[in-house]
Amino acid sequence: MEHADTQIFEAILAGRAASVERTLDALLRPALQDGEIARPEGLLAAIRHGVLNGGKRLRPFLVLESAALFEADGEAAMRVAAALECIHCYSLIHDDLPAMDDDDLRRGQPTVHRAFDEATAILAGDSLLTYAFDIIADDATDLAADRKTALILRLARAAGMGGMAGGQALDLLAEREKPDETGIVTLQAMKTGALIRFACEAGAIVGGATPAQRETLAEFGSAIGLAFQLADDLLDATSDTQALGKGAGKDAAAGKATLVGLHGIDWTRRQLAGLVDQASDLLTPFGARADILREASRFVATRSF
Repeated sequence: MEHADTQIFEAILAGRAASVERTLDALLRPALQDGEIARPEGLLAAIRHGVLNGGKRLRPFLVLESAALFEADGEAAMRVAAALECIHCYSLIHDDLPAMDDDDLRRGQPTVHRAFDEATAILAGDSLLTYAFDIIADDATDLAADRKTALILRLARAAGMGGMAGGQALDLLAEREKPDETGIVTLQAMKTGALIRFACEAGAIVGGATPAQRETLAEFGSAIGLAFQLADDLLDATSDTQALGKGAGKDAAAGKATLVGLHGIDWTRRQLAGLVDQASDLLTPFGARADILREASRFVATRSF
């Protein structure tokens, strides 16, 4: 799939997204699991609103494609991918709250706290965060115990105070105290990059990769995680709300420091091209089997939505 047509890649991405959506829909139904007492109707409705609303499902896609490099069990990889998407959706629900980024739109729809209320949105996020670990630990995820432990540990660290949640704290602080370039890179590696890095390493863990292979996939994830954030900041600076499906121009309005704001649009585009090359080079040991992941790095860097 060398330099595949963007439309072909987007069709593959959409197909994986549909499969992930079906898995999430099945996991987020009223039927109780062993040990559960009840799934409150209003809470479940808010959770489903925050999860089953389209989206590219990039992070689960990266889990699935990384796992495929090692011919991993597809069903186990899908469940890990769904667990990761639960974490991602929880973070979006909480980030949209008035006390955080204060957004009214997400993927072209009212955010959960707007469609329901703030307390329900908080509880929906809390539920998704814990459910992610439930999904991985469940016997239905057919993986050896050591692989499950590795996944749970890496996901906890990617999502917690040393990863995504810590990155959101730094992002809020950045509105009051502008970070320097190193600070911006650290913030973005935590808030956005940590889950993308985990997505790529997770596929390797599911597939029983060697420690060296795991690290290679993790480094690939770091490269495209930075590319994703740079592209996101570029879109925020150059697109409108209708195109994005969420508020545009908010970084500048909030006075947030970004690499785009620091260095400009041309510099950002050059950096994105360099990150695509770096990501592709990291996949050299995997040959043609990694062509879809290579195309994913190009998509991340050049996307327009």
